[in-house]
Amino acid sequence: MPRILIITGEASGDLHGANLAIALKALAPDAALVGVGGARMQAAGVEVVEGIGHLDIIGLIGPSALRAVIHRLKTVRRLLQTEAWDAVVLIDNPGLNFHFARIAKKAGHRVVYYIAPQLWAWRPGRMRWMQRRVDHVVVTLPFEEPLYRAAGVPCTFVGHPLLDAVEPCYDRVELRKQFGLESSTPVIGLLPGSRVGEVQLILPVLLQTVTRLARLYPGLQVIMAQAGTIQDSLMDQLLAGSPVNIRVVKHQPNEVMATADVLLIASGTATLQAALVGTPMIIVYRAPRMTFWLARQLVRVQWIGLANLIAGRSIVPEVLQDEVTPERLTEETSHLLRDRAAHRQMREALHEVRAALGEPGASQRAAAVVLAECRT
Repeated sequence: MPRILIITGEASGDLHGANLAIALKALAPDAALVGVGGARMQAAGVEVVEGIGHLDIIGLIGPSALRAVIHRLKTVRRLLQTEAWDAVVLIDNPGLNFHFARIAKKAGHRVVYYIAPQLWAWRPGRMRWMQRRVDHVVVTLPFEEPLYRAAGVPCTFVGHPLLDAVEPCYDRVELRKQFGLESSTPVIGLLPGSRVGEVQLILPVLLQTVTRLARLYPGLQVIMAQAGTIQDSLMDQLLAGSPVNIRVVKHQPNEVMATADVLLIASGTATLQAALVGTPMIIVYRAPRMTFWLARQLVRVQWIGLANLIAGRSIVPEVLQDEVTPERLTEETSHLLRDRAAHRQMREALHEVRAALGEPGASQRAAAVVLAECRT
């Protein structure tokens, strides 16, 4: 009976961890799965370690938050150092999982990294670090496998797990009825992010943008996907006083994406999700000045949007930092609303991105890799 520890970070990791757990149980019903994660993993049959929750520390401040983080770190380290595991699966979240990989390897565990860190973008030198600390890397982007293999890291491309979470197509007319939206006027979709800090930085500018757009397009409708990590109180505070009616939807990001004509979306995994749905978008990235400066020094790639990276060319506009203004975002959105040819071309390019990510079933293929490592 394989005993497997799964360690996730933020909300997206919990989703991937849950899908992996379901696939592991299907292939090895007797597997004992223990995890650091959230409600999705628990619902998938993982024995979630109590008192930890997500390990994402971005946005936490103050002494009480620091104490909570230290408690979480100590608990996970104790799990790795004192208990027997046939495999330790680390999902995304390199900030902490690099630390746990070192501890797990030192304790003699087989280490599998799933949703591999994007070292090729910001720290290519750390590939050698992965070679020493990780037994197998499971990647979800097609260009990653040759990069890891060239660095001597055992690696398998399994396709992207989002393909299992995004339908091949959506009924936009039916969705608009479901959300109380008119079918005859444009819909702008807002996805301001899943972290408190980015939402606070990005959403106010998005609200100013849709206010301007509403003056240009009478009857314009706006719908927003609220991440489960964002509290209602924060959202209410940020939306207070907005002259535009914003329909806020929880737990249905794919449907919000499919409903809209154009998306204004914070940089991150959600942009790839939107690419799979196929809705044209503008990617927005804004961070504290020092954070942005450091990112500029470290990042070695031409684009930040995964759709552009996979396509190998700029198919989605990326509006970054000081360029994130209502004027610039209004201009980019209006272009897609008015130029139907440009709108159609982006949809076609996003369809090509989806095709490049392989077939559904990434979680099953990843589970097979994990179980193979358990038998090594």
